[in-house]
Amino acid sequence: MVTTHRAVAALRVFLVLMFGVLVLFQVMSLPGQFRHMAQESPDMAYLRWPLTAVTVFWVLCVQVVIVCIWKLLTLVEKDRIFSEASLRWVDAIVWAIGAGWVVFVVVFLFVGFNADDPGVPLEMSLMAIGIAVVGLLIVVMRALLRQATALRSDMESVI
Repeated sequence: MVTTHRAVAALRVFLVLMFGVLVLFQVMSLPGQFRHMAQESPDMAYLRWPLTAVTVFWVLCVQVVIVCIWKLLTLVEKDRIFSEASLRWVDAIVWAIGAGWVVFVVVFLFVGFNADDPGVPLEMSLMAIGIAVVGLLIVVMRALLRQATALRSDMESVI
């Protein structure tokens, strides 16, 4: 399909752009931001490296998802999306989202137990719920993909 081909091409362009910006965040922006924080607030300087590590890990999780989406787009182009190979890439997306969520919950608990104001923990709880919803949605979509793969295998064996 021409429309699918154009959508895949456009999505690939945006994935490359997003991946590039994320690399800049990992290498320059996030470490620089937390270095600046440590200089401006010496009482919070002990958080510089833990915050850098955690945020770089979250960016890495997003990068894993981007690579998996790229591989799934390749399977779409080859008309092999309904195969066992696609399930591995969806599994990697689920694991990346799950790992990012677990680390986010740990940070949320740390912030929640040390917060003076309920605003930030409340916002973080909303974000934790949102990440969980996305992860669970991917799990449901994976189940649908598995069913469609089984149906396609059955149809191919009949034909």
